[in-house]
Amino acid sequence: MRIEAYNAVSQVYQSNTKMANTTNPVANSNDKFEISQTAKYYQVAKQAVSAAPDIREDKVADIKAKMSSGTYTVKSEDFADKVINNALPIIF
Repeated sequence: MRIEAYNAVSQVYQSNTKMANTTNPVANSNDKFEISQTAKYYQVAKQAVSAAPDIREDKVADIKAKMSSGTYTVKSEDFADKVINNALPIIF
């Protein structure tokens, strides 16, 4: 963990907190807060993703059954493509 980054964020947060405490609450009574339709869609999508399981048990059970029976095979080209596609963002 980088402590310097945490300290910088902490300092920014503290300066914003001090600024927020000095404002006049009556002057801000006309402020309005609206959430865009895109943000609402994003929130619904985020909730749906968080409700979904991390592991798809049906796929895992199918692959386990194929492995047990000896019928599960992986093409070497497919494996190489996956390795390369997952490694490229790390390299570059």
